[in-house]
Amino acid sequence: MTNLIQKILYVAPLCLLFSACDKGFEEMNVDPNKYAEVVPGFLFTRAQLDGVSTNFTGAAYLTIGQSMQQFATYKEVPAAGDKYFNYSYSTGNWNAYAGTAAGQGSVISIRQVIDAVSTSPLDINKLSAARIWKAYMFHRLTDMYGDIPYFDAGKALSDKNYSPKYDTQQAIYADLLKELDESIAAFDASKTTFGTADLMYGGDVTKWKKFAYTLMLRLGMRLTEVDAALARTWVEKAIAGGIILDDADRAIIAYVDGSQTASRNFISNGLISTDYITPGGDNVEGGKFAKTFIDYLKNTKDPRLNVVSIVWTSTDGKTFTADTTTALQSGMPNAAYNNLPANFNSFSEPNPNTLLKYSNPLIVLGNAETNLLLAEASVRGWASKTTAPIAYANAVKAGMQQWSLFGTGGTISDARINAYLTANPYKTSGTVAQQMEQIQTQKWVSLFLEDEYEIFSNWRRTGYPALTPTNYPGNLTGGKIPTRFVIPDSEETYNKTNFIEARTRQGGTNTLSSIVWWDK
Repeated sequence: MTNLIQKILYVAPLCLLFSACDKGFEEMNVDPNKYAEVVPGFLFTRAQLDGVSTNFTGAAYLTIGQSMQQFATYKEVPAAGDKYFNYSYSTGNWNAYAGTAAGQGSVISIRQVIDAVSTSPLDINKLSAARIWKAYMFHRLTDMYGDIPYFDAGKALSDKNYSPKYDTQQAIYADLLKELDESIAAFDASKTTFGTADLMYGGDVTKWKKFAYTLMLRLGMRLTEVDAALARTWVEKAIAGGIILDDADRAIIAYVDGSQTASRNFISNGLISTDYITPGGDNVEGGKFAKTFIDYLKNTKDPRLNVVSIVWTSTDGKTFTADTTTALQSGMPNAAYNNLPANFNSFSEPNPNTLLKYSNPLIVLGNAETNLLLAEASVRGWASKTTAPIAYANAVKAGMQQWSLFGTGGTISDARINAYLTANPYKTSGTVAQQMEQIQTQKWVSLFLEDEYEIFSNWRRTGYPALTPTNYPGNLTGGKIPTRFVIPDSEETYNKTNFIEARTRQGGTNTLSSIVWWDK
């Protein structure tokens, strides 16, 4: 993995700039400012890495992590989700379209991959995987921003289209589901794949099908409040097709503790580079775990508390110990301070022995979420081959066992898992609302730091977990938890007509309080 990622960092740009990575003099005659040839494998790897890691610190940590009350800060500037300030943090993901001065974005990369492999029948598996990954990236983007350029996106180089029109989220979702369905059907186990250039599955066609069906399940369930009949159709199709249920089928990207930032786990790198650099004392963004999150884990006696959370203790003020003792864990209240609190050191923060390792893997799509979606489908009467209690128990087990991927400090014994399920049994006799709350709140815990974007989307769709908004003086939402990311002001400059049309269509606003189509 180390060698592969280093190749992506150093060789991929060269292979894009030069017509062939040879040693001939032809290279001297190639314009270094133009692409002469696309190397699909390298670009696909890059699209995978960029597609999951865009703007983690500003979006997933400071905006979503705080608004979903898993993190808190005492400072005002980084309080996009804590005090509902500073909407600019939510604009950074737009770079997934146009990229930055440092390089192109993942949307452009994946479109170039699709263009490069779409002409040969022998590349059908590469094309299918690329189309599925494109669907993964665009579902995240449209869930954050609502109506966005989709059908015209990434065509500046190929079609000289510098002003892509904005498509409705409803139309985007219809095409994403179509793309998944067609890509699954097109796979051919006898044809070549991306092989080791595929960081998740190494080209395994069977696992890619399960990934696609699982994404179909997620997207289908997203439609429950706007078109329940259509939601059921896609959910039942996904379940029948075969979804990720076992540990072996999880979509995981491995990282290494290398000298290059891009080879490191971006979550660990983001947390370390902002708030959790050294033990004790103040930190950059003023962050700690939130009281809502820590209290929930403590009250339910969740063994994950001792995996993810520590308090720094010291007897001399110089040497600190990362203490996981349950009684010591304490979350900082959201929006409670505007200066460094005297008891700042007493609040819990990420465990350096599990969460803060550069070599941590990333679970892109796992069986904890899938089993929770299956439990919800069962409650709705859309899953006949399992029951909600069974699927829920499987989800809890998967959500706890997956922490063993983060080292020995993440291992949770079967005895502790079973004790948790005994203390927090599935509410078989509860109302549908009570069962939904239990399922969705469990998702809030199970996807912690795995997929904050999905936590945010699922909360908007279901209303769970039940969170009490903050109402800090001068906040930008009137005391309402943010419900959408803000599109950068640059769009009104460079793509004004299309941007204003989309803004008008979505209620005339482009703020943290705007809502997306499926959020009812």
